[in-house]
Parts: sequence; C-alpha cells; structure tokens
Amino acid sequence: MALQIEIRKTIDNDLAFLFLFQLDKEANYMAAFTPTDSANRDAYFEKYLKIIADPKKNMQTIICNGQIIGSVSKYEIDGEAEITYWIDKQYWGLGIATTALRNFLTIEKMRPIFGRVAFDNLPSKKVLENCGFKQIGKDKGFANARNAEIEELIFKLDN
Repeated sequence: MALQIEIRKTIDNDLAFLFLFQLDKEANYMAAFTPTDSANRDAYFEKYLKIIADPKKNMQTIICNGQIIGSVSKYEIDGEAEITYWIDKQYWGLGIATTALRNFLTIEKMRPIFGRVAFDNLPSKKVLENCGFKQIGKDKGFANARNAEIEELIFKLDN
C-alpha cells in the first residue's frame, strides 16, 4: 500500500499524540537536544500550546494514511529560521520525514532556513541533505537526552 503523506497546521488535539511520540527513549537519544524532562506532560503542553498560537512559528502535523505520526516546525532564534521535525519511531526509514519536510518547505518561505542534527544522527542528516540543505558548520551543545556535551551539525537551505 502506498503511503499517503500530508501536513496540516497543528491543532491543540494533536498534542496528545505528539507528546507520546517524544517519550520514546531511542527517539530521544537520536534527537539528543531535548527538554530536561521530556516526560513532563504539563510542561510539554504549556510549551506547545504557546508555539501553535504564535504566528512567528509554523508547526505542522504530519499525517500518514490518516494517522498523526509526527510534526515539522519552523521557529526563529535571533531572527533566523530553524526547522525541527519528529516522526513516530515505528515510521522511521520509510521516507516520511523527507516527504513531510519537502512539503513543509513549499509552504514555509522564510530563507535562509537552518537545521541542526546530532553528529551521529545519520538518518536526520540524510533527510536534510535530500531536501537541499548543505552542511555549513558544527557546534557543540549539551544534549539533555544523552546527559553530555556533543557535536551537532549545522545545515542551511538558501532557496
């Protein structure tokens, strides 16, 4: 069966699903740069209710064959756009993140836009590269999910 992948603006009711996806230990390890207590449901909802209400942010829910399976978002830090995405682990390796990010980039026009991945998150690095992002540098930061400072790769998309 072919996968039908779509994105749409995130609504309050989506957050219960998205919260559950980010509880997975392996997914947290791969993402690396997570909140201090990603299991805190109240903190998660408080944060994301503000995000979906903020017009400077663009959070979209990823739907595959009618089911919510993740999200892709743009936020700004010091006036620069950054993207982030999260896919339910059971859907990894199917090309969904790449398709969802490509779709997202057709509606999110702010450029340049940056993406960051943990140095060893090769699947996420591939998603960015498949969507036209180029690696422009490296940084180090404290990864809560790993309780250590690690290297992250910085990617940029100009157009």
